[in-house]
Amino acid sequence: MAIEIHVPVLGESVTEATVGKWFKSVGDAVAVDEPICELETDKVALEVNATASGALSEIIAEEGETVGVGALLAKIDETAHGNAPATPTTPKAEAPAAEKAPVSAGGGVRASAAKVAAEKAVDLSKIVGTGPDGIVTKADVLNFLEHGTAPAPAAAPATAVLAEALPREEVVPMTRLRRTIAKRLKDAQNTAAMLTTYNEVDMSAIIALRTQYKEMFEKKHGSKLGFMSFFVKACVQALKEIPEVNAEVRDDAIVYKNYYHIGVAASTPAGLVVPVVRDCQDRSFSEVEKEIVRLGGRARDGKLSMDEMQGGTFTISNGGIFGSLLSSPILNAPQSGILGMHAIKERVMVEQGQMVIRPMMYLSLSYDHRVVDGRGAVTFLVRVKECLEDPQRLTLDL
Repeated sequence: MAIEIHVPVLGESVTEATVGKWFKSVGDAVAVDEPICELETDKVALEVNATASGALSEIIAEEGETVGVGALLAKIDETAHGNAPATPTTPKAEAPAAEKAPVSAGGGVRASAAKVAAEKAVDLSKIVGTGPDGIVTKADVLNFLEHGTAPAPAAAPATAVLAEALPREEVVPMTRLRRTIAKRLKDAQNTAAMLTTYNEVDMSAIIALRTQYKEMFEKKHGSKLGFMSFFVKACVQALKEIPEVNAEVRDDAIVYKNYYHIGVAASTPAGLVVPVVRDCQDRSFSEVEKEIVRLGGRARDGKLSMDEMQGGTFTISNGGIFGSLLSSPILNAPQSGILGMHAIKERVMVEQGQMVIRPMMYLSLSYDHRVVDGRGAVTFLVRVKECLEDPQRLTLDL
């Protein structure tokens, strides 16, 4: 019997997707719940799983094709066995795939990469990872499968050889996610009356607090005490005082939000995504830290769901991790505010007539002037600064 595989419901307001990659070919064996292809939507990439065991008998939608919700993707023949044994999906008491796979040339291997490598019998030792610290990602394995050759050696070739090997120009079509990012950012610029205000914050108090309690915090909560939880809690505190920064324009009305869903921008190989930490007003520092780590990991692995990307009321963007000293981030529409964090640099400051060296960070707030007046924007950023320079305000709700 032929089982049809259709495009699943993709999420709120998302009606179509692009077929990004087929993990299986016609004739390959498949198991129930095994990923067979990947769809790229406007916001995330998601895997489509097989609904039955058997062999992939027909691929209807080819890679790069745009498909709507409910469209037919492929068919599975339940009576066939396929070209290779199906991969069991039921967990067993055995070593994870990443442990059984050959060691990669770059170091570690992500679980998703190891799974694909095991399915396709790929020798991970021939792949140089592009992830952090040389980790092999799923994208690295798929790229290796597509081109059939190992990446170029780490040693840089001579200029003359490089000029011969590389074309002068290379045209690469935008992914659906990249096209959407470009459209949303330009729409935000065209729609909102966007301005940016700046301030600076002395990070001495937070650095001292983290140094004093980081070991105790990690031992008790099982997560590290990072900077981001302080910024999230400081923003929540400021948003309560300046509610228009937590609002949005909807038709001819302003909608004020009495909850605080903070989006934390994350850079991934596929592009910029903004997973949302929900109800931050009710979360402790440790809960915020754990959720940021969880969402960040899912973002890097391309596993974010639509729900994890929607509903944010305010966004934080940390360009400082890449070395940015100052920037004016673009609004994440329809939100009315986005906070920019930047690199911490020691600078000479004057305090009570004396020159002292302090670890300083520039802060920026881009805001929609249709909703937020200059006074509110400046006050918001000052409140964030005060909470960060005196973290006790956050525990005392001041």
